[in-house]
Amino acid sequence: MPDNFCFGTPEALSYLKMALGIESTMSLRIMHISTRLIHGGSQENTLLTCQGQRDRGHQVALVHGPIHGPEGSLASDVPAGIERMESPHLVRDPAPLREWRCERDLRRLIRDWKPDVVHTHSSKAGILGRRAAWAERVRAVVHTVHGMPFHRHQAWPLRKLYVALERHAAKRCHALPVVSWSMRDQMLAAGVGTPEQYHLVRSGMEVNAFQKSIDSVATRAAYGLDPDHMVIGTVSRIADLKGHDDLLHAIAPLMRQDQRLRLLWVGDGWRKESRLSLARQLGIADRIVVTGMVGSSEIPALIQSCDLLVHPSYREGLPRVVVQAMLTGVPVVATDADGTREVCIPEKTGRLVPIGNVDALRSACQDHLDRPQLSQQFAEQAKELVRADFTQDAMVDALETLYAKLLA
Repeated sequence: MPDNFCFGTPEALSYLKMALGIESTMSLRIMHISTRLIHGGSQENTLLTCQGQRDRGHQVALVHGPIHGPEGSLASDVPAGIERMESPHLVRDPAPLREWRCERDLRRLIRDWKPDVVHTHSSKAGILGRRAAWAERVRAVVHTVHGMPFHRHQAWPLRKLYVALERHAAKRCHALPVVSWSMRDQMLAAGVGTPEQYHLVRSGMEVNAFQKSIDSVATRAAYGLDPDHMVIGTVSRIADLKGHDDLLHAIAPLMRQDQRLRLLWVGDGWRKESRLSLARQLGIADRIVVTGMVGSSEIPALIQSCDLLVHPSYREGLPRVVVQAMLTGVPVVATDADGTREVCIPEKTGRLVPIGNVDALRSACQDHLDRPQLSQQFAEQAKELVRADFTQDAMVDALETLYAKLLA
């Protein structure tokens, strides 16, 4: 391998073909495995990876577990030409017998499909998928760390278990791409993997969709929002550790002071009713618009219709919606969770506040209202930062080059 080998460059892609001894028209067989194909950042990232690899001429399969619940399904978004397989025993909740059956099924799928690369995503699929691929002697076993599988908000015994499982699984794969440096640092600090296994591969976005000018007045009107409303947006599953209760507590006093303020809440999830109940207790429920689950193609217009995007999460790999807001030029307030700080740089590209600090969250939103010109300055600087590094092509290039290194 050349000393100046650099991921994601044309030279690296040429090296892929040379290393494999194949013509440019030949393709790799790449099997992706993900636990749940719901509306979520890692799932959207995985679909864009599959699509990009298919467009490069590779043969791509996507294995996932059953899909159910209010978080929606991305099954219909799987691009044509990608072989989708459902593994009935691949479920998120701990279930030892089903996990044994799942690993057995995955080994059978791998034997039948004969992939050159098995690329896993999410914790459960990552552990079982890596074990299965390693046992079947797949030439390149890769696991992307989209978010931390263990964290300080878990009960200590559960966290200890996940750390042990991730250490075990890291010994059964060749590479661990991460969406942020924070993921690498936390995994290494817990004794998971070796420094050589980690490679930064930023999440890919459909950049053009977020930079295309959209009629935000029409989008607002569709959700009962007026042009003169000051719209704060938040986009995520309504789940634990997303910080929605903090957001409601933060903006309630601001809403009482400013009748223009509205919250556009994009998403759905298991905690929807409890969060709406809190909004009613705070007396702001009539100032909130909840879209429910929407398709990925609707997200650019919804973000563009906002004056401010707030992401109050307690844990993230690197939140796609923050990058998406930056691509559209919408100012961002976010909590200092994991990889968020790598794009939301205080006093440069956005406002970053401590996790769980309601007062700081409220002050950051108020500062946006008081100094909109500064917010716009941050937004322009943010757009410059993210639009080159977070393209779908850059992500697919980096992964192709990584596969080349492993298969050489």
